[in-house]
Amino acid sequence: MPKYLLLKHYNGGPEPLPGCVPMSEWTPEEVTAHIEFQHDVVRMLTERGEFVDAQGLSPEGAYVRYGGPAAAPVVTDGPFPETKELVAGWFLVDVESQARAHEIAAFASSAPGKDGTPIHEWIEVRQVMSAPAPAE
Repeated sequence: MPKYLLLKHYNGGPEPLPGCVPMSEWTPEEVTAHIEFQHDVVRMLTERGEFVDAQGLSPEGAYVRYGGPAAAPVVTDGPFPETKELVAGWFLVDVESQARAHEIAAFASSAPGKDGTPIHEWIEVRQVMSAPAPAE
């Protein structure tokens, strides 16, 4: 079965999210409800045998690249994309079809946010590439 990476974008996507309120402005109860929804998605995917992994990401990070054979890695703290493009986390699923991956992404997009309303976040769906067959 193909694997798909469902990238959760904080506020990025083809068009801005209507009324997107940053999580930093949610009540503790709203944050808890949102996180519990994510756990419910994991439980549902696990029960169906489709779950591989899921993680949330902090907004902090660094760009790193190879510095050369005798050099340390080159590390910089930016420039990063604007907050609207931040990847907030992901689900990795192993499903029968792209259509099922889309179905899961749409459901995950309905996670509750401020005032308990669905956040309608854009979720990027990308198939994980498989390794080429070994040469004979």
